[in-house]
Amino acid sequence: MSKQILSTAFALFLFMDPIGNIPLYISILKGLNPKRQRIVIFRELVIALFIIILFNFVGDGLMKFLHVEKDTIQMAGGIILFLLCLRMIFPPPADQAESFRHDTEPFIVPLAVPLIAGPSVLAAVMIYAKQEGAIVMMSSILIAWLASLIILLSSSFLKKILGWRGITAMERLMGLILILIAVQMFLSGLRDFMGQHA
Repeated sequence: MSKQILSTAFALFLFMDPIGNIPLYISILKGLNPKRQRIVIFRELVIALFIIILFNFVGDGLMKFLHVEKDTIQMAGGIILFLLCLRMIFPPPADQAESFRHDTEPFIVPLAVPLIAGPSVLAAVMIYAKQEGAIVMMSSILIAWLASLIILLSSSFLKKILGWRGITAMERLMGLILILIAVQMFLSGLRDFMGQHA
C-alpha cells in the first residue's frame, strides 16, 4: 500500500506543479510583505486542498449523474493534461503573469484555482479515486499537498537558490514526465473504451 500511496502522491504532486507555479506566486504576491505572503499561500492551499478532497469524494457521483463514463474522464484528463504540459515545456512570455494580477489580495482565483486545484489535478483525482481505496487517496492527496505547501512557502528562498533558469529547467523536466502520464492516461481510457465497444 505504501508504494501505491507514494506513486499516486508523486503523480498528484506533479499535477499540482508547485515548482512551475513559483514565478506566478512570486509575481502575484510581490506587493505583500513576506509574512502576509506566507499567510495568503497557506490560506489558498487550504482552499485548494478542500476542493481536491471534495472532488475525491463527490467526483464519481457527479460523473455518474452526468452519465460520463470512466474512460471518457481518462481520455479528457489525458488531453487536458497534455495541453497543460506543453505550456510547461514551452511556457508563454513571462509578462503573461500580469493577467493574473489583482489590485487587491487574491482570493481563491488564481492561487487556489486553477494553479493548484486545476482541471488536470481534479481529473486525476477522480480517475485515481476509482482505482485506489479511500486511505490511499487521502494519504496521497495530503502528501502531495504538504510537499506543494512547503515548496510554495519557500518560493522566495528557492528562487534565490535555483534562480529563474533552475526553476524553468525543473518545470520543463516535470512537464516531460507529465506528458508520459498524460499519454498513458489517454491510452488507458481509449483501451477501456475499445474494450467496451469491441
